[in-house]
Amino acid sequence: MQPNFYRPFWQRFLGPGWRAGLLLVLLWSVPRFWLVLWANQTGSYQYVSLIFLSMWIAPFILLSRGGRKAIGIQGPQNYGWLFAGLVAGVVSCALMFGLSQQAYGLTESNWLYYISGTYSNLPAEMDANTRLTFFLIFAGIGMTFSPIGEELFYRGLVHENFRFSFGQRAASLLDSLAFSLVHLAHFGLVYRTGIWKFLFAPALLWVAALFALCLLFSWFRQRSGSILGAILAHAGFNVGMNYFIFYHIL
Repeated sequence: MQPNFYRPFWQRFLGPGWRAGLLLVLLWSVPRFWLVLWANQTGSYQYVSLIFLSMWIAPFILLSRGGRKAIGIQGPQNYGWLFAGLVAGVVSCALMFGLSQQAYGLTESNWLYYISGTYSNLPAEMDANTRLTFFLIFAGIGMTFSPIGEELFYRGLVHENFRFSFGQRAASLLDSLAFSLVHLAHFGLVYRTGIWKFLFAPALLWVAALFALCLLFSWFRQRSGSILGAILAHAGFNVGMNYFIFYHIL
């Protein structure tokens, strides 16, 4: 990573390395964790969307042109890996759904079942056309806000700061850990009938599965030569998640 990774203004405060990586994780993950918990309780998710949007624009505010290239904001070297990443994301979601079904059935200990309960403004009954319409809406949102924002942030900005200090492999482990732990707000720490509960064993399985998934995202970024490889793999996972929610749970 070149010394001018950050824009000149930010170089006075940030130097590439693990300290900047940890600071960025805390600055975005702590408010994101709290806002997701608040949204799960209130059903109001607009502020969570703003967090994703801020992750989306952070590299363009913080990084120099060279820094943006370093995190993978460039054309892919191999377009085939983009399609492969998209397919792998869908397949990974299918495997995770099957695992949760076998372990917990359609109960609150099943992560997709719990997440489906956080979907608001859905009609009580849906015919085929209504179901397809809502699936396309949620899948479209799921393919944009979180995959672009989270991958630019975790597999891009955070990863490259950790890579500067610890190397590629350790950086992938650290950005995957940060990503998977913040998702305990989405499932693990659950809110039902006015009570918060921590589901230890399901949460542990959820975090472990997400950790492995993040390593897959990193792999597709490296194979494609672009952050777009990770974004499309993540988008594929989210499409799969919405498919299983709308056609096997709701």
